[in-house]
Parts: sequence; C-alpha cells; structure tokens
Amino acid sequence: MSEQDDPNAPGQNVPAQQRDHADELIATRRGMFGADNGGDTTGYGGLVRSVRLPGATPRPYGEWFDEVADELEGALDEQGLVPENVIEKTVVDRAELTFHIAREYLPTVARTLRDDPALRFELCTGVSGVHFPGDKGRELHAVYHLRSITHNRLIRLEVSAPDADPHVPSLVSVYPTNDWHEREAYDFFGLIFDGHPALTRIMMPDDWQGFPQRKDYPLGGIPVEYKGAQIPAPDQRRSYS
Repeated sequence: MSEQDDPNAPGQNVPAQQRDHADELIATRRGMFGADNGGDTTGYGGLVRSVRLPGATPRPYGEWFDEVADELEGALDEQGLVPENVIEKTVVDRAELTFHIAREYLPTVARTLRDDPALRFELCTGVSGVHFPGDKGRELHAVYHLRSITHNRLIRLEVSAPDADPHVPSLVSVYPTNDWHEREAYDFFGLIFDGHPALTRIMMPDDWQGFPQRKDYPLGGIPVEYKGAQIPAPDQRRSYS
C-alpha cells in the first residue's frame, strides 16, 4: 500500500480544500532541460512545463501538524521572538509539513526543534540545495530534513537566499552530521554556510569554476574520442528542438 492510499499516513486527514495552494508561478520551462541555446538534444523541444512553488497553507493543518506548529510558535514567543518574523510561511503539501524560516533565525529554530521536549527533532538527515532562477531574490534554497525519533515524526525546514548573497547560517553546531552535507551543497550550489568549521569542496576539484547543479550552469562537458569518432560536449551537439 502506498502512503497516498494509507488513511493513517501523516497528513491524509487534511481537508481536501487545504491541500490546494495558491501556488506561485516562478518560471516556464521549455524542453527537457530548459536549454534555450540549442543545447537540448533530447528531442523534447516542444515540451512546456510550469515551475510552481506551493503557497502558505491555512489552518488547521491536520493530524499532528498543528501540535508541532503551536509548540514551535510558543517556544519562539517564550524566547522573545515574534513567530511571524521567524516563520515566513508554513506549507502542508503532499502530506508533508515544511516551515519556511527567515535565514537569520535558522540556528535558533533548529535548536528549539531539537531541545523542546514536546518537539524533540533529534536528527537532521542532511541539507539539500535547490536552485530556482525564476524565484527572484530567493534563487537559492536550502532544505533540511528533520526527524523526531522520540515522537516518530518528520518535518522540513526551508530557507532561501539570493544569488547575489548566498549566505546561510551553518547548522553544524546544532546537528554535527550536517558537516559533509553542507560542504556538498556549497560544492554544487554555491551556498555559503557561515560558521561551518571547514567549508571546502567535497566532490569537485578545489580550483573548479562554478557550481555544477545550478540551473544556469552550462550543459557543456569534455569532448570524447570514441573509436575514432569525436563526440562533442552536450551543448555543442545538434539540437532536435
């Protein structure tokens, strides 16, 4: 049985009308990779897809999501913080809960989620980098996956930063296992994690130019000779679009 078929899966009892978000259209992509310079050699040049980000979900969120949100907001208030300034929006999408956090408050929120007895998200399983060139002023996103072993719950934190200022506070002091994950997000997306003990590339050579998993990174590669035939780099091949 899939999670979507399981009535006991988290978020399955959320009212249907609250799973419909006022999604934000941030881009329209054409072709398989969105290449506009003849670099799409997939034959999907006629494919048109919209890139949308889910909007905030109104209460009630359903299941235990409200309990977590209430506890987090209450704990922030006790620390003298205004929850509305810390949590930019709360999204319930595909039966999953995500708190979008203002980046300067990220360590405070993570520490609260870890230490509050009613929350106890003891484990961060890593950070994923995402690049949305169409999300102006918020092009780079860092998504953290938190699990509560005590309460058997899973949530996400998400922060954003502009291409022009790709700085996000490091969470290594809160979740030491984030060390290599932050290095990977820096290596591939250029996110700079302030306070990381040794923020260096982890996969690419130290002198590599650019960040290979950004959407605006060129599709090019290294020409390869195979049985006497010269195979050009992807962005130099014949386009089928």
